[in-house]
Amino acid sequence: MRESVQAEVMMSFLVSEELSFRIPVELRYETCDPYAVRLTFHLPGDAPVTWAFGRELLIDGVGRPCGEGDVRISPAEADTLGEVLIRLQVGGDQALFRSSAAPLIAFLDRTDKLVPLGQEGALADFDDRLEEALDRILAEEQSAG
Repeated sequence: MRESVQAEVMMSFLVSEELSFRIPVELRYETCDPYAVRLTFHLPGDAPVTWAFGRELLIDGVGRPCGEGDVRISPAEADTLGEVLIRLQVGGDQALFRSSAAPLIAFLDRTDKLVPLGQEGALADFDDRLEEALDRILAEEQSAG
């Protein structure tokens, strides 16, 4: 049972206060990893870069500043849901992206319809049991053959 939700969102890559450009970003959520979302950034002239982080972090970050460490998400303005800032950091290097909140909320709504928030654990347990059962069946077939 491998299902997914995908969306493509145009985000602004904020290089500096004076320079930004719009890039396509693929958002992906898969039931095989029900706690995470993946964002793949398609920067011009570079290979796509994928970041995976908690779905709940993205949900919370749309409405209030969230995250510690490598991924921080917050509304661009404190009292409005208009735009969201996503800050990614590796060592001393960081990248800042700005997105309209609406497509992120629509994507998150679709993930919630696939796996309701708080129900991820039940799904993960099911996948683990299914994988163990398939491994056992394959082992039995190999020993019988």
